[in-house]
Amino acid sequence: MEAATTADYKAMYEELKLKYDALFFEVGQLKKMIFGSKHERFVPASPESQLTLDLAVDAIATAAQTEEVTVTKTVTKTASKPIIHPGRSPLPAHLRREATTLEPDNIPEGSRKIGEEITEELEYEPGELFVKKYIRPKYATPQPAQSLKSEIIIAPMPQRPIEKGIAGPGLLAQIVIDKYADHLPLYRQQQRFARSGVVLSDTTISGWITAVCHLLTPLYNALKLEILNSGYIHADETTIKVLDSSKKGTTHRGYFWVYNNSPGRLVLFDYQDGRSAGAPKEMLETFKGYLQTDGYTVYEDYDNREGITLLHCMAHARRKFFDAQKNDAERSCYALEQIQQLYALERDCKDKELTDEQKQAVRQQQAVPVLEHLGKWMKEQYTQVLPKSLIGQALAYSISRWDKLSIYTTNGMLCIDNNPVENSIRPVAIGRKNYLFAGSHEGAKRSAMLYSLLGTCKMNGVNPFTWLKDILTILPSYPINKIKDLLPHNYAQGKVKPQQ
Repeated sequence: MEAATTADYKAMYEELKLKYDALFFEVGQLKKMIFGSKHERFVPASPESQLTLDLAVDAIATAAQTEEVTVTKTVTKTASKPIIHPGRSPLPAHLRREATTLEPDNIPEGSRKIGEEITEELEYEPGELFVKKYIRPKYATPQPAQSLKSEIIIAPMPQRPIEKGIAGPGLLAQIVIDKYADHLPLYRQQQRFARSGVVLSDTTISGWITAVCHLLTPLYNALKLEILNSGYIHADETTIKVLDSSKKGTTHRGYFWVYNNSPGRLVLFDYQDGRSAGAPKEMLETFKGYLQTDGYTVYEDYDNREGITLLHCMAHARRKFFDAQKNDAERSCYALEQIQQLYALERDCKDKELTDEQKQAVRQQQAVPVLEHLGKWMKEQYTQVLPKSLIGQALAYSISRWDKLSIYTTNGMLCIDNNPVENSIRPVAIGRKNYLFAGSHEGAKRSAMLYSLLGTCKMNGVNPFTWLKDILTILPSYPINKIKDLLPHNYAQGKVKPQQ
């Protein structure tokens, strides 16, 4: 057996160092997930670059370029005006006012009222459960001479969300909103109802949610159709634990596949029991247009489908360089500075409220040169780093996807990243911490339906309780061919008159 040479030990050292760096990074990521902040805010090392970010082509930096600048500063003292506090914001005018008049004691005779001071206090009473009683008088018609019986006349009952059920639309809406918008598990809601003297069993309250979802199914299907016809979808997925009778002592890992149309402010959750390539197949079978993803390999097949343009997420590329800063600060910070220019341009377009056509023109003029320069720089740098290092992985990730990361500049409607769909997923993450799991696969599908409709409410600034209560009131008798008028974004535009 030959003795190991110095070169062998050096190679072994480099390999072990790579493994050490990778394990050190993984431990750091795990600590960050548990204890740390989730933001990825990047502050360049140079304060000047923070204050004077030039978006023009001439402003493209090089990795090791410095120059000496002489700055002349003139200080002019001006008298500062005192800051006048605007005072407390007025309480909303629509809130009920309960007035109490406080008269002073011992008012001398002959005193006259010269005015009054009004102080408003925001007060609260717990939500009220009440009984809505329908009284239907019965009438007997005059008895005809030829007949021995009179005809009984009584008004018909209005259609209700749950026929022969005791829950009204307001109560059903509140139960759904409490769980799927405010993340209050059902057992906590039951405890709250019990404090009011109303005891509801698990079976009863779960059955109500099932009935609500059955009623909302046509609306969910209409939302799905609108998103698939929108021409632009962000796609992502997130986990949910599901109780499965075939898995004793543990839960099944299911997935919400989430589809978001940011221009139309629509979101759709689709529950699937796995994360394989077959999961989005049925949903995207008829879709045509732009499909934006985080680079997950399941979606790569759609790049070869006719009528679909696949684009990727700049935020994921940026995250790789953010994580690689401790491995190679110089290269990572340079890449982050260039990407920061792209995001600064996007913020500027948003602040100026540019149209899609104007935004596309600005991107072509200012973003495209930055992208071309950065893409070329990455390829040059990749030949100088270790492929398995963090900076090597960050460069490889972006280089292999650079064309798809740059497609957003060809259409002003498109987003630079996939953040709109990730923002839609956040309520699910909060809900997981509160109710932990879905009771069954069917229960997970119902959750997907409610997250879709309530998420669309949120994106359109619609009060979810008001919307759901109105929808549950009118949906039982609403014509099916006009069902899309009840979707939250159409409701916000006044296409449906709210119920009084």
